Amino acid sequence: MGAYWTLTRRELGGYFLSFTGYVVISAALFLLGFSFVSMFSQLRHDPTPMPVTELFYITWYFWLILLLTVPIITMRLFALEKFSGTFETLMTAPVNDVQVVLAKFTAALMFYLLMWVPLLACTLLVRHYTNDPAAFDIGAVLTTFLGILLVGALFISLGCCASALTRSQVTAAMISLAASTALFFLGLLAQQMAAQPGWQAQVIASFGLFEQMHDFARGVVDTRPVVLYLSLTLFFLFMTLRIVESRRWK
Repeated sequence: MGAYWTLTRRELGGYFLSFTGYVVISAALFLLGFSFVSMFSQLRHDPTPMPVTELFYITWYFWLILLLTVPIITMRLFALEKFSGTFETLMTAPVNDVQVVLAKFTAALMFYLLMWVPLLACTLLVRHYTNDPAAFDIGAVLTTFLGILLVGALFISLGCCASALTRSQVTAAMISLAASTALFFLGLLAQQMAAQPGWQAQVIASFGLFEQMHDFARGVVDTRPVVLYLSLTLFFLFMTLRIVESRRWK
């Protein structure tokens, strides 16, 4: 465990020793603030059937932030090591492949969660100006961040796999963005097929990212999406591990 946490601190510190981490957080802050301002402007004269803090997660704003930031967060994990020539040095250190993959994933996930902390301030501002105590229900806040954690873990594991495939950070970001966008459109398709009969429609409906995130935002935790996100995250981490291990055969 000591080597694992040492690697995690090393990877997490790497985000703040370069401009990447600050650019990602600044861009996320800008998009987050712009999202709430835009939503309030649109809802100025039209009532909404749900709190703004719930509405945010079924609009394109939340998913835009997710799709744009995660590829940038994950593109450096393995690609930068390979490009700079430190990857082989790292892999010959007294650590195993599992520790390396998990440490890089954990560091990226921790940075991702740190990026979403300002969302609490936005929620508090909504509560203050709307005088709606339900806007900052502690139970709903916890389940919301659980949803953000699970969705983020899935997309970050996908980004880890993309970064392990190449030595180019730009290529890794593009692969991650393309795969994440495919999941996003699968979620759109799931919305349209949710009420249709047939097992094919039911399988696609299980990827209803928008409805699942809305459930988390309103304080509902369904074990089915939890199992789905965890299973897919473990699958992509396993694929990343296999890609890292394949270096022995080259």
